[in-house]
Amino acid sequence: MSHPVPSWASVHRSERLADTPVVRRGADWWLVSASGSVLASDPVLTGELDRFAADLTAANRAVAEIRALGNTARKAQS
Repeated sequence: MSHPVPSWASVHRSERLADTPVVRRGADWWLVSASGSVLASDPVLTGELDRFAADLTAANRAVAEIRALGNTARKAQS
């Protein structure tokens, strides 16, 4: 399924990869700026973006788990 070309106005900050002007729509990575959007088609670049996104997701998950453990420990002490 093809996703529409993202425009700067249509991209929410939460959609960006680590607050960069890079957005994933479906399986495609897009470089988005106020002057237009470019499909990232270089397999080396898109592979690195995939790895970075996966690493960022894993890091966010680990932080959430640590916070949950801390909240559980604080509740147990009360």
